Formats: sequence, structure tokens, C-alpha cells
Amino acid sequence: MKHQAKGPFDVTLQALEAYNTDEDAGLGRRSIDKRFHGDLEATSRGEMLSAGGAVKGSAGYVAIERVTGTLHGRRGSFTLQHFATMTRGEPHLNIVVVPDSGSEGLTGLSGSMKIVIAEGGKHSYEFDYEFAE
Repeated sequence: MKHQAKGPFDVTLQALEAYNTDEDAGLGRRSIDKRFHGDLEATSRGEMLSAGGAVKGSAGYVAIERVTGTLHGRRGSFTLQHFATMTRGEPHLNIVVVPDSGSEGLTGLSGSMKIVIAEGGKHSYEFDYEFAE
């Protein structure tokens, strides 16, 4: 059975030292700390790797974050994997639950998350998920 969780979240990104420090590479590395509210009451910690394109508004990033908390009353942890690109300002974002990463009450979790950024920079999520039977 498919479910949906929604709510706001707060995110803090901090620059980390990149492995490839060549100025021409355009690579970046950041830590991710989030606090989810609403149907998902949780915190997450992760890392992001990014690359800027030669054209303004073009870039990409990948990230992994471990989420720990309660999803509609079920306590546990799971991992989200991000894959995102922006082509001349047009974004494409894919965030999915890493297969078999759920623990405790979230064992068997699968799904995908959409991030919504409202005017003023407020972040919220829409998380479509289900559990293996």
C-alpha cells in the first residue's frame, strides 16, 4: 500500500574540504544536516558532492543522507540517495530510498522524495513510500 508523508524541513549545509582541489575542476563537498517536521519527525546527516558547469545555471550534485526518527508513528532509520542536475536553470532532482536501508520499524521501506522550495526559501518535502510485504 502506498503512503505519502508531507511537512517542512530545515537544512544546514557546511563546506567541507574537497578531495580534488584543482580550481578548474569546479568541485565542491558539503555536509548536510536536516530536521524534518510533520509526518516525518526526524533528523538526517549526510554528505554532498557537487560540480559546476561552464555555463551559468548548470551544475550537478549527488548526496547520501541517513535519516533517523519517526515516519507516521514508525520509528527507525533509512538512507536517502540524491541525484540532481540543473541545466541552464532547469532543475531535475531524483531522491530515492536506498534499497534495504530501512531499520527497526522502517525495515522494508522504499520510496521517493520530492523537495519543494517556496518563495522566501522555505523547504518542504513530499515523500511517497511503501513497505515490502
